[in-house]
Amino acid sequence: MYIVIAILLFGVLIAAHEWGHFIAARLCGVTVHEFAIGMGPMVWHKDGKKGTKFTLRALPIGGFCAMEGEETESEDPHSLSNQGFWKKILVFAAGAAMNFLVGVLIILVLNFQAAGFYVPVVAGCAPEFEAVNGAALLEGDEFHSINGSRVYLTGDIDLLLMLANRQSIDLVVLRDGEQVEFNDLSVGTYSDSEGNPYQGYGFYRSAVVREATLGARLQYTWYNAVDFVRTVWFSLQMLVTGSAGVSDLSGPVGIVSTINEVGAQSASVADALANIAYFGAMIAVNLAVMNLLPIPALDGGHIMFLIVSTIGEKVFHKKVPMKYEAIINMVFLALLMGLMLFVTFNDVMKLIH
Repeated sequence: MYIVIAILLFGVLIAAHEWGHFIAARLCGVTVHEFAIGMGPMVWHKDGKKGTKFTLRALPIGGFCAMEGEETESEDPHSLSNQGFWKKILVFAAGAAMNFLVGVLIILVLNFQAAGFYVPVVAGCAPEFEAVNGAALLEGDEFHSINGSRVYLTGDIDLLLMLANRQSIDLVVLRDGEQVEFNDLSVGTYSDSEGNPYQGYGFYRSAVVREATLGARLQYTWYNAVDFVRTVWFSLQMLVTGSAGVSDLSGPVGIVSTINEVGAQSASVADALANIAYFGAMIAVNLAVMNLLPIPALDGGHIMFLIVSTIGEKVFHKKVPMKYEAIINMVFLALLMGLMLFVTFNDVMKLIH
């Protein structure tokens, strides 16, 4: 059942992304020839208003919104190529914006079911902490940031400490509404809450529950969304620095498998659906961020080419032919498809083993 839900979730997120492009194109007066969910052979179609064909295709791995003048020059005044700079930006960015909006709405719905929200706080510190660092953390201090990165959720502390890679950290806590800084906290030998020695930073963690007021629901919805965006950037940073590899990436097969595991490991069907919805919100925000990266064949690549072309036209008074962008997009699309095939193969091998 959860595999079916995962596939439907993918379909919804793809549809939302393409719907964003479609709505923006319509608002900007751009002709849309086809609005498709999925790739490959057509299995269903319907002719809509203004000449748009709505189609469902066999492979649930993508979709597209085919607009006049998107890849080639066109004399049609309603083509994308003949629209102004900001209208083009709006059309290109609308898919990612819609994915982000869907993610935020899912989180908001889930947060309106919450009885309260956990706030990460200090549960005390080791007896040796004050002697080593010159001041003590107090029980109830609220974690604010680690190495300049905000602590939005309780799970952020583990993530930020992992990224610190056991190097010294700068910790900021909130105490009676004021920020208190602890700089250059190093990993050392401290006593845990039971008096046993351990290697760490010398502070203990806990959480208190904040009442789920309307303001808190809205605040933590935004915190979750921002946290998802930041996690994508941290993941990209790990790929660039080599601390994570391409083999650590997951494609559709891996994500469906993970969603199935999330559902199967939940205590009840209601919990499973809530957990899958939360995971879906994370995927939606991930899609929004990844699609805006300045990589050819992605929405961010289209925006990058648009900016470069506009600047070039202003400086050199000559327009860059769209055929060059189309060629580069085609090459990068082939590379991205190759990467997707590799990741999918890797996901399948993980499942086998």
